[in-house]
Amino acid sequence: MRLTTRGRYAVTAMLDLALSGRNGPVIVAHISARQKILPQYLEQLFARPRNHRLVESVRGPGGGFCLSRLPDDISVAEIIRAVDEPIDATQCRGKLNCHDGKRCMTHELWDDLNEVISGYLASVSLAQLIARQASRNAEVQPLKLAQRQSYGSTAFTKDSKRS
Repeated sequence: MRLTTRGRYAVTAMLDLALSGRNGPVIVAHISARQKILPQYLEQLFARPRNHRLVESVRGPGGGFCLSRLPDDISVAEIIRAVDEPIDATQCRGKLNCHDGKRCMTHELWDDLNEVISGYLASVSLAQLIARQASRNAEVQPLKLAQRQSYGSTAFTKDSKRS
């Protein structure tokens, strides 16, 4: 199974929107600049989740896109399905004609894999991706000046405990 650029960009754009849109609508140009995705492509991409009621567009000054539902209520599988991305590892796309017009010997294996992948993606919400991103960012944030000063120049010894 291969997830296309459209599916990857859709999940990335929705995550960016969820992270950036906490205080109101987000302009496509801002998502475009942060994620390096063409704004025209994002406009087309957001039309599909809008039709599936995952995002709303707000017109006028201060307009842009915002989530239609809470991040807890939007799964990665929904996003991928909204942009018409198939979650299918079978060669025949479920038509049972993979080998000379008939079902191949491994069709059930790939079909079972589809179910596992679909189940996993359905179990991951935007809220979970937000939490992962927040924890990832917390790990790489440099110490702020006030934090550095509180550590001073104390050298840790073998017996010192780090908090």
